[in-house]
Amino acid sequence: MSSQVTGVASEDGSSGEFGANEWLVDEMYERFIVDRNSVDQSWWPILESYHQTTVEASSTPPAQTPPSAPTEPTAPPEPVAPAEPVAPQAPVDAAPSVPMEPPTTTGSQPIARTTSLQPKPQPIPAQAPEASPQTMPIATTDAASVGPRDIVSPLKGMSKSLAANMDASLTVPTATSVRTIPAKLLIDNRIVINNHLKRARGGKVSFTHLIAWALVQTLKEFPSQNVFYDEVDGKPSVVAPAHINLAIAIDIPKPDGTRALLVPGIKNTESMSFQEFLVAYEDVVTRARNNKLTAADYAGNTISLTNPGGIGTEHSVPRLMKGAGAIIGAGALEYPAEFQGMALTTLSDLGIGKTITLTSTYDHRVIQGAG
Repeated sequence: MSSQVTGVASEDGSSGEFGANEWLVDEMYERFIVDRNSVDQSWWPILESYHQTTVEASSTPPAQTPPSAPTEPTAPPEPVAPAEPVAPQAPVDAAPSVPMEPPTTTGSQPIARTTSLQPKPQPIPAQAPEASPQTMPIATTDAASVGPRDIVSPLKGMSKSLAANMDASLTVPTATSVRTIPAKLLIDNRIVINNHLKRARGGKVSFTHLIAWALVQTLKEFPSQNVFYDEVDGKPSVVAPAHINLAIAIDIPKPDGTRALLVPGIKNTESMSFQEFLVAYEDVVTRARNNKLTAADYAGNTISLTNPGGIGTEHSVPRLMKGAGAIIGAGALEYPAEFQGMALTTLSDLGIGKTITLTSTYDHRVIQGAG
C-alpha cells in the first residue's frame, strides 16, 4: 500500500462515489459495451447508468448561432464631376546667358569660375520593370540530423482519471498537520502479536494493520474527524457519515507490466474487533489482487489511509479528493536521520529509537486544527 491518491470525487456524477477508482469504471465500461458478461453482474446497473449518461451527453445537439440580420443595400456612389483641364503655363524665358570668361591660371592650377547658365536637362530613362519577388527555397532538414524528439502520449484509463481528480482536488481548501512520534510501542506490540500468532494459527500483522486499527479507534473517540463537506439543497453543509468506512490504497501489478492503484474500503469498521478487522482487511487485499472486488467495495468510503513510508518517504502531503474529509499518511519507520549512521550499540546506549511521522490532510471547511 503506497499511494497518496484517494477520496470520493466526480464531476459528471456518473461514478461520483468511486473517487480515485473512476479509472476502473472506465475500463469496465469499455469491456461492458463489448461483452457485458465479461463484467461482474454487480457492476451492470452502474455501467448501464454510465452508458445512458454517455449517450445523452453525445446526443445533445450543439447550440445553434442565430442568423445575422440582413444588411441593407448601400446607395450607389454619386458620380464625380471630371476635373477641368489645367491651362498650360506660359513658357518662362530663360535667363540671359552670360559669356563665360576663360579661366585664369595661377601657375599650373586652373581657377574655377561660377556661371548662371542652366544645366542641360538630362534625358529620363524609360521606367525599368519592377523586379518580381523571387521565391526563396525552403531548406529541408534531414530527420536524422534533428535528434531525438518529444514523445506525446495522451492520457487514458487510470492516468486520465488521476489527472481529472488532481484538477478537482485543487478546489478543496486543505490544511495538513504533521507529527513525529516514537515507534517503540508500535514495534513491541507487533512482536508480541506475531509471536502469539506463530504459536497459534499462524500469520503475521504488519505495521499498516496496526496503524489502520489505531486510526479507527481514534475516529471513534473523535468523530468530528470523520466528516466531509457537501452542498445539500444548495446550502453548504457538513456531513457526518453513519459509519467509519476506511479506504486503503493497494498497488496492484497489471498483466502489461504497469501498476494500478485500487482504493477499496473496509466497511463499518467501528463495530469490529481487532480480529474481525484483520480478516476484513486481508479479504479486501486478497480480492483486489485476484480482481474480485465489486462496486460496493469502492463506494461510500469516508476516510483514507496512505503509506508513502513503504518507499522510504519520511512524510508527504497527499492530495485530498473532492468529497473526502481527510486522508492520513504514514511515513517511514526509521531512526532519525541524524542518528542513522551510528552503530546499534551506540543507539541503544544513547536511548535513541525509531520514529514514524504521521500526517493528516483535511478539508479546512469542516475540520479545524483544534478538532
